[in-house]
Amino acid sequence: MKRVLIISNMYPSKRSSTYGIFVKNQVEQLRKKGLIVEVAAIKDPRRGKFHTIKKHIVWFMKILYFFTIRGKKYDVVHAHYIFPSGWAALLFKKFFKARIVITSHGGDIDQMPQKSKRIFRKTKRILQASDQVLAVGEQLKVDMINKFGISEGKITVLNMGVDRGIFSPRNKEELKQKLQLRKQTNHILFVGNIIEAKGIIDLLDAYNLLRKKVNNIELHIIGSIANEEFKRFIDEKILSENIPKVSFYKPKEQTELAKWMSAVDVFVLPSHIEGFGLVALEAMSSHTPVVATKVGGLQYLLRDGAGILVEKQNAKSLAKGIEQVLFDEEKRQQLIEAGEKKATQYDQEIILSKLLKIYDFHNER
Repeated sequence: MKRVLIISNMYPSKRSSTYGIFVKNQVEQLRKKGLIVEVAAIKDPRRGKFHTIKKHIVWFMKILYFFTIRGKKYDVVHAHYIFPSGWAALLFKKFFKARIVITSHGGDIDQMPQKSKRIFRKTKRILQASDQVLAVGEQLKVDMINKFGISEGKITVLNMGVDRGIFSPRNKEELKQKLQLRKQTNHILFVGNIIEAKGIIDLLDAYNLLRKKVNNIELHIIGSIANEEFKRFIDEKILSENIPKVSFYKPKEQTELAKWMSAVDVFVLPSHIEGFGLVALEAMSSHTPVVATKVGGLQYLLRDGAGILVEKQNAKSLAKGIEQVLFDEEKRQQLIEAGEKKATQYDQEIILSKLLKIYDFHNER
C-alpha cells in the first residue's frame, strides 16, 4: 500500500474549519482511494509574531517526527505551497529518495518570492529540485517558466477540483427562504478573506454605484477577518458613505456555504491577484453566474463565456458586469451553461485521477 506525506502551511482545525479546507478535501479523497496519507501542517490561522513563531516551531517538530520515524517509508511527499513547505519536502528526497510533488497556489509565486532575494532563490531551488510541479492556474505556470526558468515539461496545471456532491444546483427560491433572504431582492455574494487584495473596497464602490440605479439588491460578504484594522476601515466606509444592506458573516462549513452559493443571484470575486479562484468554480458548479477580475487564474477559468471578466480595481467595470448578470436573462443563462461545462471539466474525481498519475500510482491501483 502506497504511503504519502502531505506538508502544508494551511489545514483546517477546530479553531478554523475552513483554513486550507481544499488541502483537507484532497487528503480525504486520497484516503478513499486506499492510500495511507499522513499530514504535517499548520492548523492555526492566527497572525502576529508570537503565534507565527509558535505554530512554525510546532510544524517543523512534526515534520521532523515524520522524517525521523517514517522518512524512508514515504513513496511521495507532496508539499502545498513552495516555501517553506517545499523546502522541508526536499529533505525527504535528499535522504530517502522520495518522489517530491509541489503544488503552487498563487501567493507562493507572485508574493512570497518578492519579499527577499533569499526567498526568491529558495523558491527557484525548490522548483528546480522537485520531481513534479503543480500550478493551480495557467498564469502561475507562465510565471514559473518566465521568472524562475523552470522547464515547461515539469509543470502541470492542476487545480484542487470542485466537489460536485456538495456544490450542485438547487432551488434558489427554497434556499432563499431557508437562509431568510428577501425573495424579491437580487443577492450578491463574495466569499474570501476580508483583505484589501481581494478587492473588497472595489466591491463596495461597485455595489454603491448599482444602488443608485436599483434598490432591490443586497451584498453578502462571507470570510475571515485577516486584518482588524482593514475591517474597521471598511466599517467606517460603509457608515460614512451610507452604504445600506451590506452583511458580513464568519466563514462557513462547505455544506452551508454551498447553500449560499446556490441561493444568491451572482457571485463576485474582485481580487487584485488570484492563483486560481476555487470559490468561483464552486459558484459555477452551483449554477450561479460569476463576475470576477481579469487577473491570474481567473482570466483562464472564466474564459469561453464561463463568467464575466472585468478590469481589476475598477468599480465602474465591476458594477457593469454585475448589472449585466442581474438584468440580462439571456446572458445569465449562457453563463450558467458555460459554467456547468467548466465545473464538469474540473470535477474533483477527474482531478484526483490526474494526481494519482502524477504520483505515478496509476499502474498499481
